[in-house]
Amino acid sequence: MYKLEEETEADWWEVEALYDLCFAPGRTALSSYRLRDGVPTVAALCLTLRDADGTLAAVIRYWPALVGGQDVLLLGPIAVHPTRQGEGLGGLLINESLAQARRLGWERVLLVGDAPYYGRFGFRKLEGVVMPPPTNPDRVLGLALKAGAWDRVTGAVTKAT
Repeated sequence: MYKLEEETEADWWEVEALYDLCFAPGRTALSSYRLRDGVPTVAALCLTLRDADGTLAAVIRYWPALVGGQDVLLLGPIAVHPTRQGEGLGGLLINESLAQARRLGWERVLLVGDAPYYGRFGFRKLEGVVMPPPTNPDRVLGLALKAGAWDRVTGAVTKAT
């Protein structure tokens, strides 16, 4: 049994520790982190998943960004504790947070990730959307939460203002 909640300020250090555990050193040097620097998260979409004992099992965060002047959600990072991987917790967080994003009126989501994994949630490679270097363009994926939301949305991905 897991408890799904919005991330709170009190969760911050524990969430960061889970990201450190799950990702390689230097994760904050990635181009996606430059888009997040100094920009508040979309708090209603940043979720924690804890087991019955209160142990943090998985987390997901979202940030606002812009593509060609259009608002987008930047998904990530998402992490599942190594002892909990394979239980579908990452998929649960993605599905729940995307449903909430739709309810909140967001139209499009962007991420940098593995197309075979994220494709099962409807993410597809974006043409004409350019992440800051050195991002592999094949890993720039998008999902329309509203039909046609990515139509004619191209350009550089920039920080939200």
